[in-house]
Amino acid sequence: MRLEGKRAIVTGGASGFGAGIVRKFAAEGAKVMVADLNIALAQQVADEVGGIAQHADVSSGDSVAAMARAAEAAWGGVDIIVNNAGITHLPKPMETVTEEEFDRVFRVNCKSVYLMARAFNPMMIAAGKGAVLNVASTAGLSPRPNLNWYNASKGWMITATKTMAVELAPKGIRVNALCPVAGETPLLASFMGEDTPEMRAKFLSTIPLGRFSQPEDMGNAACFLCSDEASMITGVAMEVDGGRCI
Repeated sequence: MRLEGKRAIVTGGASGFGAGIVRKFAAEGAKVMVADLNIALAQQVADEVGGIAQHADVSSGDSVAAMARAAEAAWGGVDIIVNNAGITHLPKPMETVTEEEFDRVFRVNCKSVYLMARAFNPMMIAAGKGAVLNVASTAGLSPRPNLNWYNASKGWMITATKTMAVELAPKGIRVNALCPVAGETPLLASFMGEDTPEMRAKFLSTIPLGRFSQPEDMGNAACFLCSDEASMITGVAMEVDGGRCI
């Protein structure tokens, strides 16, 4: 019960890494809001863990503001924010990514972090405490070819994490990031371009531990970083990657 009494919001919480984090947080005693574009799936996960489902487009200021209002109405505040929602473009040469694809990646992966900070920082600052966790990627540390703008968005998130950590530390708020390797999530096929045994084998050959990240791996790491056990840890981009970045 490391998160007993904590109130947490997980964006993109209806599937993949987000759902793994939601389930772990709930198992450790947290009240969890599952924020996702897919409200039906979010409701399903929320019902499973006794949480709250919230329809959310993290690239929209109005939608994020509505999420903040819902959290305040339900709980009176929030202790943990997990910026997990993210997307990618399909693997292709950088100059062939369309402007629409580029804008969408940066709206969801980067602008969302700003919008969440704008909406939720005041609550945490008023309380004098809080933990923010940004889900970045090994792509921001050891980029793969043909995912250029996705890589760049995750590198942005790592820098944003460190900047947020420095600014918010005097206010009692910690900010960290997780850097998973490709995992068994809905985005896996997008990263690979095609989900075939040959492509999976190629990806796995770059991971020393020989397997993809699982939602449970992310849940365990997220739980530690957002718990009081990590009270002296801020500004860290923790690799949960089976050795991929070595």
